[in-house]
Amino acid sequence: MTADPAGTPATHPDLPEVSARWVRMLAWYGPRYVDKNFSAVRLLGDPPDTENPRPLLVYLNHPSWWDPMAIMLLCARYFRHRTGYGPIDAVGLEKYRFMEKLGFFGIDLQSRAGAERFLKIGRAVLSTPNQTLWVTAEGHFTDARKRPVSLRPGVAHLARKADPAIGAEAVPLAIEYVFGEEKQPEMRLAFGEPIVLGDPSRSASDWNTHLANRLEQTMDHLAEASLAGDLSVFTTLGDGKRGVGGVYDLWRRARAALKGEQFDAAHGSRGDAS
Repeated sequence: MTADPAGTPATHPDLPEVSARWVRMLAWYGPRYVDKNFSAVRLLGDPPDTENPRPLLVYLNHPSWWDPMAIMLLCARYFRHRTGYGPIDAVGLEKYRFMEKLGFFGIDLQSRAGAERFLKIGRAVLSTPNQTLWVTAEGHFTDARKRPVSLRPGVAHLARKADPAIGAEAVPLAIEYVFGEEKQPEMRLAFGEPIVLGDPSRSASDWNTHLANRLEQTMDHLAEASLAGDLSVFTTLGDGKRGVGGVYDLWRRARAALKGEQFDAAHGSRGDAS
């Protein structure tokens, strides 16, 4: 899950190998695939500072099958010179083996060995410069409106055991999928403020609560902005498929041609809805 065109090799023996060739292929294909299925991709606020080489733990809510694609879009745009890794259910990885080449590593969610592998690779990522660990921290599909936010314990253990001298940070990432004026939904994203890791005086339980609260705040912030409806506060990362399609758009196109106007497929306030 690296977007580094040079394919920076892993610098820690516990890190799996990532294929620069496969990453380049996905960086080309991914945005086009998303554009076909979403009317827009929007980011609220600013991304984290990825020029600083400190390792990052980006942990996010998990509302949809599309979440890994959202991660890959962010990698291609903002994390190009960093190598990224992410855990995935080992059963699911068996169906999509190519994802190993992108930095995903399989873990058995129900076994102690799976938890130990997650912590081993996670600690390696968070001790290596220019690396990012992406984790859907809820551990299963969860509606973006569910409160309180509950995280699996793995990220808290990583946060507690991180080496303070390295300065690794955790960054909450909120994702939601919004239907509005267009036939296709929008993908909306927001990063929260970074959290410095490695305070062993805070228990794993305290870390879990702290991380969950910060993710919940970020999700609430994104939800409030979406409800307000002011798109000017978002940065548009992708402008995808617009319009309803079929006979309705054919009629609108013909109507615009008769008026000598340029046809805009956008529905509602961004197009001709009459």
